[in-house]
Amino acid sequence: MNPIVLTIIISSLGLGTILTFIGSHWLLVWMGLEINTLAIIPLMIRQHHPRAVEASTKYFITQATASALLLFASVTNAWTSGEWSLIEMTNPTSATLATIALALKIGLAPLHFWLPEVLQGLDLTTGLILSTWQKLAPFAILLQLYPSLNSNLLVFLGVLSTMVGGWGGLNQTQLRKILAYSSIAHLGWMITILHYSYNLTQLNLILYIIMTSTTFLLFKTFNSTKINSISSSSSKSPLLSIIALMTLLSLGGLPPLSGFMPKWLILQEMTKQNLAIPATIMAMMALLSLFFYLRLCYATTLTMTPNSINMSTSWRTKLSHNLTLTTAASLSILLLPITPAILMLLS
Repeated sequence: MNPIVLTIIISSLGLGTILTFIGSHWLLVWMGLEINTLAIIPLMIRQHHPRAVEASTKYFITQATASALLLFASVTNAWTSGEWSLIEMTNPTSATLATIALALKIGLAPLHFWLPEVLQGLDLTTGLILSTWQKLAPFAILLQLYPSLNSNLLVFLGVLSTMVGGWGGLNQTQLRKILAYSSIAHLGWMITILHYSYNLTQLNLILYIIMTSTTFLLFKTFNSTKINSISSSSSKSPLLSIIALMTLLSLGGLPPLSGFMPKWLILQEMTKQNLAIPATIMAMMALLSLFFYLRLCYATTLTMTPNSINMSTSWRTKLSHNLTLTTAASLSILLLPITPAILMLLS
């Protein structure tokens, strides 16, 4: 892709997200979301592959539907209350419509069907942007609207997302689909606790972005898109294979890694709010997610090459040192001991 075009596209992505962050008027926020959506489509379609075209079309239709629903919710609220301000969401119908629209935008169950299919059609770099950066703008809106939103609806969407994310990833062999279902499960945790402690949603979102970025960067370094192809990674770089193992276990939420922190704090807060049954269901669904992370760990570090898989062996090239990957991996693994300091910063 032409560097000038790429610069314009990346700048538009940043501009759309920043507009949504700073906007207090519904039309400005909606405009930011639209710029964000339209900026990533050229990145998706640049491969000139039928699967990429299909993924771009599905993404555009889904995001256009969500944007239309969000605009309808804001117009309905302005009609009944006379206010275009983002935080003046006084109409319950508008609040419910906005929740559904934003759930469709980020891929919460039961509006998640587009996410695995779209992510499967993209390369790992664009998939990384879709899984991390594209979640920021909708969450910026949710974090401002949360007092007006229906807590029962949020808990329902969150628990259902953790269930779908856990069950959906079990029989997958494509790494991008596994990461899509992982994303759905993590989003479920964030949405469930949003109404009761928005600080924990922020913490979970930040850690999710760090861990998912590390995982995508590792798979890009290994040049792997299937479980079979990742099994030769230990021969390419034993150190990176160990980092991949720790990052995947952190995504699964095992102590003493960073990923345990948000799950622990969210379950603790839900217990305080007398949400013991949803908390129990989510903890059990986290075990299902852990199972497919363990499958990846087994393929990454415990499968020795040569083996019986029908894959061509790639050259063992010298891997360059990557500061971004190093920093993200360190944060994905080592943050649990400073949990009190992080909580103090967020409070």
